[in-house]
Amino acid sequence: MVLTGPVIRRRLAVCMAVFFMLFSALSARLFNLQVIRAEELQRRAQGQWTSESVIAPTRGMILDRKGRVLAQSATAYAASCSPRQVTDAARFARLLSPVLDMEAAVIEKKASDTSKGGVTLKRQLTRERAQQIKAMKAEYARAGSDALDGLYLEEESRRYYPMGQFAEQLIGLTTIDGAGQSGLEQSLDRYLSGRAGRILEEIDGKGRALFNGESAYIAAVNGGSVTLTLDASIQAFAEQAAREAMTVNNAKAVRALAMDPDTGEILAMVSKPDFDLNDPPRGDVATLTALMRNRVITDAYEPGSTFKMLTAASALEAGVVTPSEGFYCSGSVTVDGGRIKCWGKPHGAETFAQALQNSCNPVFVEMGLRLGTDRFYKYLRAFGIGQKTGVDIPGEAGGIMIRQDNVKRVDLARIGFGQSVAVTPIQLLTAACAVINGGRLMRPWVVKEIMDVDGAVIERGAPQVAGNPISPQTSATMRKLLEDVVTLGGGKNAYLPGYHVGGKTGTAQVYVDGVVSSATHIGSFIGFAPANDPKIAVILIVDEADVPVDYGSVTAAPFAKEILERSLNYLGVVPDREEEPPAETTVPELSGRTVEEAIQTVKDAGLDYVLDGVGARVKAQLPAAGARMAQGSIVMLYVEGAPDQARSARVPDVTGMSVLEANRLIRSFGLQMRIEGNGLAVGQSPAPDENVNPSTCVTVTFQPPRTVGLSKQTLEESG
Repeated sequence: MVLTGPVIRRRLAVCMAVFFMLFSALSARLFNLQVIRAEELQRRAQGQWTSESVIAPTRGMILDRKGRVLAQSATAYAASCSPRQVTDAARFARLLSPVLDMEAAVIEKKASDTSKGGVTLKRQLTRERAQQIKAMKAEYARAGSDALDGLYLEEESRRYYPMGQFAEQLIGLTTIDGAGQSGLEQSLDRYLSGRAGRILEEIDGKGRALFNGESAYIAAVNGGSVTLTLDASIQAFAEQAAREAMTVNNAKAVRALAMDPDTGEILAMVSKPDFDLNDPPRGDVATLTALMRNRVITDAYEPGSTFKMLTAASALEAGVVTPSEGFYCSGSVTVDGGRIKCWGKPHGAETFAQALQNSCNPVFVEMGLRLGTDRFYKYLRAFGIGQKTGVDIPGEAGGIMIRQDNVKRVDLARIGFGQSVAVTPIQLLTAACAVINGGRLMRPWVVKEIMDVDGAVIERGAPQVAGNPISPQTSATMRKLLEDVVTLGGGKNAYLPGYHVGGKTGTAQVYVDGVVSSATHIGSFIGFAPANDPKIAVILIVDEADVPVDYGSVTAAPFAKEILERSLNYLGVVPDREEEPPAETTVPELSGRTVEEAIQTVKDAGLDYVLDGVGARVKAQLPAAGARMAQGSIVMLYVEGAPDQARSARVPDVTGMSVLEANRLIRSFGLQMRIEGNGLAVGQSPAPDENVNPSTCVTVTFQPPRTVGLSKQTLEESG
């Protein structure tokens, strides 16, 4: 067939069009690869022929005030593999599974993924485990086996805490990658973490470095160090005391805080329950989150009687009371139609100084009312109540105060003795330090110094005065009054032979399902020493102790005393007290005696008592007979079952007893009591020793003892 000119031209045109289209498509493709996607492809190419390794910096140390290490970085190892070099992934996985403590299927899946040049198998391996893997790999290599080809070990950093279970919530944790996760590790991460370095190398198709390939090295910059005001020795004392307090009291939790009153430096901070920083329960997020919570600075509570330190200081500073002014406590006081009880038996006639020793609620109700809302709130704000202290620890709460324009008279009365107000432990101890250090409210702080890796100081902490709520003269008066609380009053369990110690106990309410629980309390104690020139102040709080007597004087004071005693010896504070310690006495045998006999025996021994149960005889006692106790200490009397109700009950003699004592004794005989008057019992009907029907109501007449110089307002409100 002969092609004519027009046919040839048409075919030529078609061929040219096809070639043009192919050329255009190829040009577009080349333009896309060489221009539009050039950077992306260049990065991918570099990723295939280069390897980038991260050089982790060494995280900086956290030290105590004397340079003792609290947190540091130690060498750990990461096991990884190059899937392209692994010859038999299944065998590779079987060999490594027991050594790495991993499922073989997980290892096999990672080792089979040849789309990746390298994968991490397991991190944070110990030196011992790494040595085991190295020896295993060397053994197979000597045997000419390629079973572990492609397995690599790389050094990495692991955070190590030499003290272990020690100031956990304060120091905090890091993640497995070494980033701050909580506490100071998190808040100071920018100083501690440093800056990572890099190594870039040219590699072949199997991920191996080329013999004469190009490489680049960017050095890591290690993190700086942080020095705290914390003293590891005092922290250890507080840790041990808190642990003992939690065990002995079968408590839900214990918190402890120690400070230098003059500077606001935090010397120790404990919150239990806790955990070992080297082995945190990372598998249980809820538990770890709860245990990491620093309840010393985050959780507010009603302080109870420890708050009376602030009320007393405010009242003395305002001039509304003097230490020698007389009062009378009948066991309760009425405010706006509501009855506010004292914590125990009526105290009768007492001075203001004695009211502080006795922790008498009615007297401090009156102090709140005398001060009035505006003046009382002015002092409380000056003490920092209701606001954050500004401590350099993350997560601080500010406590809770009723808005001033919403405060009622009864609220003011309750605030006076530590109810209707909530504080954090650090807030209350900071305010208490202002009461005893000359009247200066110091900002609490814990970061003493931050240095870079070369030793240059980046930041340095210093004491800061946040206010002056009271005068030095009032502060001196309060130190003496609070010393008397320990020597003569409810803080006797914190007495230290040879030292002048001041302090205040507290027993606070606990709300269960929104209702105040009569069976559960928070016991606490604030103490300081030496009383005339305090070097250390301590607060110890025992949450929900499960013991027969859960007053702060019993659950908290002895353990705060332990911290004070060991700290004073450690600090080299020489004893300066020549007085003999309080007289001790032997607990008598009380089991099997009638309640009346037991009470009289306890009193004759110079001890106090608390009855538990209903009945005519004592079936058990705590402490046991023969134990040595300071005079004035409490003996628990467990009364056996209800008295014989089939016939009659004998009326006990309550003459000379207070309302509380008389009620205790009469109820222990299965009887009821009707009160007439107040003060001490002067008469009763039916008469003592008379046999009556069970559940009879005994009418007891009370009269106040003759007193002089008493507060007219208190007498009227207590009637």
